[in-house]
Amino acid sequence: MNPVVETVTQRIIERSKDTRRAYLDKIEQARVKGPHRGALACGNLAHGFAACSADDKASLKGFTKANIGIITSYNDMLSAHQPYETYPDVIKQAVAEVGSVAQVAGGVPAMCDGVTQGQDGMDLSLMSRDVIAMSSCIGLSHNMFDGALMLGICDKIVPGLVMSALSFGHLPMVFVPAGPMPSGISNKEKARTRQLFAEGKVGREELLESESASYHSAGTCTFYGTANSNQLVVEVMGLHLPGSSFVNPGTPLRDALTKAAAVQVTRLTDLGTNYTPIGHIVDEKSVVNGIVALLATGGSTNHTMHLVAMARAAGIIVNWDDFSELSSVTPLLTRIYPNGQADINHFVAAGGMALLFRELLGAGVLHNDVKTVCGEGLEKYTQEPFLEDGKVVWKEGPTQSSDPTVIASAAQPFSSNGGLSVLEGNLGRGVIKTSAMPAPDAVIEAPAVVFESQHDLEGAFKSGELEKDCVVVVRFQGPKAVGMPELHKLTPPLGVLQDKGYKVALVTDGRMSGASGKIPAAIHLTPEAIDGGILAKVQNGDLVRLDPANGQLQLLVDDAELAQRQAVLPSRVEGERVGMGREFFGALRSNMTGAEQGAACVFVEG
Repeated sequence: MNPVVETVTQRIIERSKDTRRAYLDKIEQARVKGPHRGALACGNLAHGFAACSADDKASLKGFTKANIGIITSYNDMLSAHQPYETYPDVIKQAVAEVGSVAQVAGGVPAMCDGVTQGQDGMDLSLMSRDVIAMSSCIGLSHNMFDGALMLGICDKIVPGLVMSALSFGHLPMVFVPAGPMPSGISNKEKARTRQLFAEGKVGREELLESESASYHSAGTCTFYGTANSNQLVVEVMGLHLPGSSFVNPGTPLRDALTKAAAVQVTRLTDLGTNYTPIGHIVDEKSVVNGIVALLATGGSTNHTMHLVAMARAAGIIVNWDDFSELSSVTPLLTRIYPNGQADINHFVAAGGMALLFRELLGAGVLHNDVKTVCGEGLEKYTQEPFLEDGKVVWKEGPTQSSDPTVIASAAQPFSSNGGLSVLEGNLGRGVIKTSAMPAPDAVIEAPAVVFESQHDLEGAFKSGELEKDCVVVVRFQGPKAVGMPELHKLTPPLGVLQDKGYKVALVTDGRMSGASGKIPAAIHLTPEAIDGGILAKVQNGDLVRLDPANGQLQLLVDDAELAQRQAVLPSRVEGERVGMGREFFGALRSNMTGAEQGAACVFVEG
């Protein structure tokens, strides 16, 4: 093992000693109490299988056959989740063929940041993760189940499902993806049209045509944002079947992998001899593996919060220093948009997950002594799934990349580090993703231009006010203020300014998402402006310095003057907490933790 990876892992184990022990004790107590449908009163059990067929009722009365709960995020408005419509029937049939039963335990909401980007609904996005976790827990709370299958893909859905799954950590769980849509127009062409629109050189009709050619069918968006980062991280943590993350929907292999996942979870229940609950799979080493895989692929910055919250649900405490230290020794192995021009299907064609596992294991940055839904160790994950006679078989995956511009080797990586750094200074702590920046070590020192809403920047850009070196400060966008929306709408105008030769950077207590790209962006700043952060004292014209190489973010204002300044009170926050359902989320919003603590409004005890 790489000594830094080993040191960070041991530090996490020591830091989490008490909370992890409490968690393991909790799930062991839950195992003893259930899941035993025999513990249910006759009336309880009758309600639980009233709608089942006679055969399924007979099976559930006997208490010897597994009952698998299905948690689904299906809706047919979102392309990534539309394929899940048919999954329950496929799963039920596959489970029945091995003598067990499956029931849909419940559904969870699934919203799309792509639809809500720049809209009022985006303010609910991050909080939806915790709502999903709670919704899933309600579905599983009936104590009818010996295991579960979790159906989800996109931004907040998978982290929420993981959090809830770990709350029921005494049960075996397998996560079931639906796969990315086939490739549309190139990411380079899509980005070019967006920038032309920002410059006023093309109209809305041309922009919509471009976007529709990119997001064009059922399946996950093909760029490497949070949705595809979710799939990759969950597979590396051992919660997917090997190689299942990025098989396109509607294909025979995709259907066969879904059936195989359904059968596999029945083999892991406490009714047999291979009991493997999710709470034993997700441990300190698997969490470190997930972080390393995220860094090695330039994945979504959202996971600097999601992985923290997911780990905490298993009694494991990680922080941004862990991310930063792991990043310093993790080779950057992929170039997938926005860190390159390839999409996720190109990644698969170049060698995909099997090659990624092989390279990371060979480099000594993944722990191999871990449990997965397929047993001990990660060797099986260096294999690829194929379809033979209608059944899935796994064969050895590629040993080298078929396209070195998309997947590099650990011996000759695109970068010697994972391109994620912690920034710290008098403005607080934040993170910056440098893997997509043309000059990742460049220092930006420029006057601040301060906004309290991403929408105000558009007018300033169009009027020419930003035609200069500047650090754009967008504040009161944090968790407690307005729920921490993504500010990806800022990327095209700031990209235009950068291309014109201006030194431009962004500093915000909001998010930039898995689409963080070429603009130097200090994001997730904590403490946030509304919660005592110095960001609330920044004035137009103040010099701000970003130094990614040295991990510094500094407001170049004398300490004495800063002490005398009064924090600006937010002028727009109250108005941005009303409408589009936002008024119902006040209690959750006010209880959200800081970004480094996972930006969570659901607190997991013990």
